[in-house]
Parts: sequence; structure tokens; C-alpha cells
Amino acid sequence: MKDQPQCNSLLDLFLQDTPLLDVRAPVEYEKGAFPHTTNIAILNNKEREAIGICYKQQGQEEAIKLGESFVQGELKAQRIAHWKAFVKQHPQGVLYCFRGGLRSQITQQWIKEHTGIAYPRVAGGYKAMRHFLIEAIERLSQSFDIIVLGGRTGSGKTRVLKQLDNSLDLEGLANHRGSAFGATPTPQPSQIDFENQLAIEMLKQEARGKTTLIVEDEGRNIGSLHLPVVLYQAMQHADIVLMEVADEERIEVTICEYVEDVHKKMLTLYSPAEAFEQLQDYLLGSLRKIQKRLGSARYNVFHQQIRDALAHYKTTADSGKFSTVFYALLTDYYDPMYDYQLNKKQSRIIHKGSSKKVLDYLQNLKRT
Repeated sequence: MKDQPQCNSLLDLFLQDTPLLDVRAPVEYEKGAFPHTTNIAILNNKEREAIGICYKQQGQEEAIKLGESFVQGELKAQRIAHWKAFVKQHPQGVLYCFRGGLRSQITQQWIKEHTGIAYPRVAGGYKAMRHFLIEAIERLSQSFDIIVLGGRTGSGKTRVLKQLDNSLDLEGLANHRGSAFGATPTPQPSQIDFENQLAIEMLKQEARGKTTLIVEDEGRNIGSLHLPVVLYQAMQHADIVLMEVADEERIEVTICEYVEDVHKKMLTLYSPAEAFEQLQDYLLGSLRKIQKRLGSARYNVFHQQIRDALAHYKTTADSGKFSTVFYALLTDYYDPMYDYQLNKKQSRIIHKGSSKKVLDYLQNLKRT
């Protein structure tokens, strides 16, 4: 087993979006993995736990024997068949277990015996890959020249970021738009998965020769996830480019993102009737998150306005009636909070203007 091929270039692995075969137990995979990964475990959760106990109490040899007793016959044939299908579909792939030890080596051996293919494993396994990515975030957060794109809620900052080839969409990676109304119809990734994807995107920007990285002005948390400390600290000292957008445009963007886009996504997941119910639950549930800050009187007004707008939207497909409530939320709730924070950052603002002017400025910005 020691002579089986290993992959030692973790950087190439991530830059090339190499297909990865994760042979860890499902419980390990669910805690964190990497993009382009398929989990086809050599041991299920109970088998892994039993073997771990055996290893601690009786040593490696007895643990291997126990593992062989678990995975044999038809069960072994099924797992090998799944691996063979993956190898056939991804001949350029690589497999890994937690430390690049017995589980990945045995998987390699069985694949070689049944396909004749010497499929490589990651040297050091998941642990080495995870450590490599954590170190990348630490290093690149300090080496990149970071610029923060600021602007009030609804300014369309993400739209500008997507037009830049040296941007990092933190909200996209976190699958959350960062506000009380920022949840999406699909779950956020785990904290580990978020960090792994973040590191890979930063490495790809470095590989493209980028030295300046543009990110949206974010708080410490994006939904249930938190930014790595070193990146967040770098953002707190970075120069700011500020988007100044008219309220009418902000309302249009807000309705598009928080009503129309969410509804379209719901329709891909549910029946039309269920999608509308999900949209209603999302909007009213988001409002409840800020009920205490709004106070009972304002909350009740906004709640009724959202219900009225939803009823109109349901029968006419016209989202325009949401403009009243979103205008009030933007100007009466979100803007004062953002302006308070921005006032403490005035010395860091290096440019301000409309969406178009900011985009032009960032696209032509030359930093030494």
C-alpha cells in the first residue's frame, strides 16, 4: 500500500477544481468538506466509531481486522462499485480520508485490484487540505490590497462586484445577503465549507496575478456564519469606495432581490401555491427578526403593509406595492444604522459616486 500514488500539490488540486472522492464517514463529511467533492464512505458512522474504539483499546492490527469483518461480501462489492463509477466519471480525480492513512490506502488498493487503475490519494488527507486552506486565508488576508465597497442597503453592491474580475462575493459564498431579510431559500453552508470555499477563491485570485481584492462592506457575521478574524480585521482598516444611489433605485433593487428573486427560487423548489406560502413566511419571518428594534407600532404597520403587498402580488404578479414598506424599512430602519457606522469610517473613503462611476473607478483603479 505504501507504493500507491499520492497527490502532494494541494494548490494545483484546488486551482484546477479537481474532483475529490471523500471516503470518510458521512458524519465527518457533514462537518466540512471541499468543493467538487463526492462522499462515498468506506465505513459508515457506526462502523467508524466501533473501529476507532477498537484502535484505541487493542491497536491498529485488531482495528484493521474488525474493519475487514464489517466490509466484506456484498457490502464490499457495493462500495467498490460506487468507487469504480466515480473513477470512470472522474479519471483525473483524487481520493482522501482524514489523514491520508488506512482508509484511503485500502480504498486505493481495492480500486486498483478491481479496475487496474492506480488512483491517487491526497498526502495527509483532509487534515492537510484544511490546514493548507486556513493558512491561505491568513496569508492572503494580509498580502492582498483590500478595498471595501460600501453603500446603503439596496444600493446594488453585489451587482457591481459581479462585474469586477478581482472581487470576492462574501455573501454569495455564505449564501446569505447579510441583513435580517438576507436569508435565501436554500441553507447556508457549514462554517468550515464557507471558509474552504473562501480560501480557494482567494487562491484563484492570487493565481490570476491579482494584488487588489474588492469585497463588500460586511459585519463580522453573514447570517449564521462569521468571517475569519484576520480577513475581518483587514477589512476594518481597508480603503472604502462608497456607492451613492437614489432611493428609487434602491427600492427597485430591494424588491427585485427580496421578493422577485426569492420567489423565482422558491418556484424551482416548490409548487406555485407552496412557493407563495414560502415567500410569505420568508418576508414575515424576516420582519419578526427585527420586531423588538422596530417597536410594536412600527412593526404592526410594516406587517400589514407586507401582507397587503403579498395579496396584491399573488393576484396580479405586480410587486410594485412592496415599494411603500421597503422605502420605510430602508430609510427609517436600515439607513440610520448604516450611516452611524459609516460616520466612523469617513477617513477611509477614497472615492464615492453612482453605481456607474464607482464601477468605472474600480475597473480602472491602479494601485502600487
